[in-house]
Amino acid sequence: MNYSADISKLPRHYLPVDFTVENWSALEPFFIELDARPIRNVEDLQQWLKDASELEAVVSEDVCWRQIKMTCDTENKTLEESFNFFMMEIQPQMQPWSDKLNRKLVGSPFLDKLDPEKYFTYLRNVKKNIDLFQETNIQLQAEVNVMQQQFGMIAGKMTVEINGQEFTLQQAAKFLEDPDRSLREETWRKIGDRRLQDKGALNELYTQLLQKRQQIAINAGFENFRDFRFVELGRFDYNKEECFRFHEAVQLYVLPLVDKIYETKKKRLGLDDLRPWDVEAEPAGTEPLRPFKTGVELTNKAITCFDQLGHFFGDCLRKMNEMGHLDLESRKGKAPGGYNCPLAESGAPFIFMNAAGTLDDVTTMVHEGGHAVHSFLAHELELNGFKEYPTEIAEVASMAMELFSMAHWDVFFQDKEELKRAKEQQLERVITIFPWIATIDKFQHWVYENPEHTEAERAENWMRILNEFSSSVVNFSGLENYRSYAWQRQLHLFEVPFYYIEYGIAQLGAIGLWQQYQQNPEQALRNYTKALELGGTKTLPQLFNAAGLNFDFRPENIRSLMNFVQDQMEKL
Repeated sequence: MNYSADISKLPRHYLPVDFTVENWSALEPFFIELDARPIRNVEDLQQWLKDASELEAVVSEDVCWRQIKMTCDTENKTLEESFNFFMMEIQPQMQPWSDKLNRKLVGSPFLDKLDPEKYFTYLRNVKKNIDLFQETNIQLQAEVNVMQQQFGMIAGKMTVEINGQEFTLQQAAKFLEDPDRSLREETWRKIGDRRLQDKGALNELYTQLLQKRQQIAINAGFENFRDFRFVELGRFDYNKEECFRFHEAVQLYVLPLVDKIYETKKKRLGLDDLRPWDVEAEPAGTEPLRPFKTGVELTNKAITCFDQLGHFFGDCLRKMNEMGHLDLESRKGKAPGGYNCPLAESGAPFIFMNAAGTLDDVTTMVHEGGHAVHSFLAHELELNGFKEYPTEIAEVASMAMELFSMAHWDVFFQDKEELKRAKEQQLERVITIFPWIATIDKFQHWVYENPEHTEAERAENWMRILNEFSSSVVNFSGLENYRSYAWQRQLHLFEVPFYYIEYGIAQLGAIGLWQQYQQNPEQALRNYTKALELGGTKTLPQLFNAAGLNFDFRPENIRSLMNFVQDQMEKL
């Protein structure tokens, strides 16, 4: 593979080199010029597209940095105000102009002179944005963009005290792996109790978000936000009925495997009764896996691991580290979760996560590293819009990297028995994550199909759906109060609604690539990079096809892939 991670900031040809986004009055002249510029031939149109793309990249990177800085320090009011200023004062001014430019593009008499294969998905997205645009939604969308960030503000303040020390919830989770069962239960309940302290605030926030999202959908001519959001997310290649079939397939073909995993866990632990604080535990005498101690160590080991897959992969992380584009360790005041944020001008993205020294952190690091590789590979594409790849293929990039990288996890686990345990736990997670994906997705369908529901109805239906996808092996009795608010820990519900089934679809693609890797590692990695470098220039089925995969999440395919993972676990 002759790829290079030695990318540099895109050169500016349209905006001044020293231009920064400070306010709308500084940005507006560029939108006015692009709208007024005469387009006399297809060459003019192509140049106009490049200039509009440059403007888009500059603005995109600016708002990304505002969000990154705010999530890294949720207690800094100046950073919060900077993000809110963009969302409330700049973004609403931009939207009507962006719509005007979109209409200018699709109305150009030279549009049919553009290469139809090269521009198909790009123009499809532009037309979709025109269809969804409503002046009446501008203020509502600005308010939603600001409100969504309140989840991170609330969750970022959550800490618990364990053994006399204060921990973030992410840091405390490592005690759920401890051999001491009483400590595990104490930790599990303390985390649950801490979340319950903010259940009212999070319920109220979610209700307000639902109301505003429903109004946005109605203003755009949709019956509910679910139908609006499917179009907004560009789900051109599957529909809600296929999501429902996915839910059914998880119940039929995945839950029995989950039960089997937990039965094995119960026997290993020598328990008559498996409780939720036991599912991450190790038997007495077995130390929990601790693959690293610090963020620096995690960075260095991840780079070494990626190097062994291919130097380009390691170089991507190395470049980000050199640029200060990694914030890995959990700390108080930092928003929860993890993400890879593409930076449209810089090319090298930013990885944010909350590491506490666990195997889950290794998985998160290589997952976000896969996203980062995707950003590097798509950076050279001509237009910013060409880099807007479907979220489903984006998650294939990350989840396949989790599985590919396992071949080199000896970097994290020198002891052979520990390495085996790490791989077993990772493959268990590949299977056990499916019920949670189905739960979150099915819950969202219910929520937005019933936008007038009460908080009591929400809790009741959450429990109904959660129980559908819960293992019969785990005893949850007496824990209903904790479980009825378990949805509140999932940031996607607040910040990126309906972005969750992608993980399930992508996991199937990732398992397919891992099957290829077992047969021919070099070919599998070639297929992987070939698909990712296409960015968003092909349809989702075409991108899967470029990776040597079928875009297929029918029940029988899910069953086949689950059986493959189970076979691999047995071989360990």
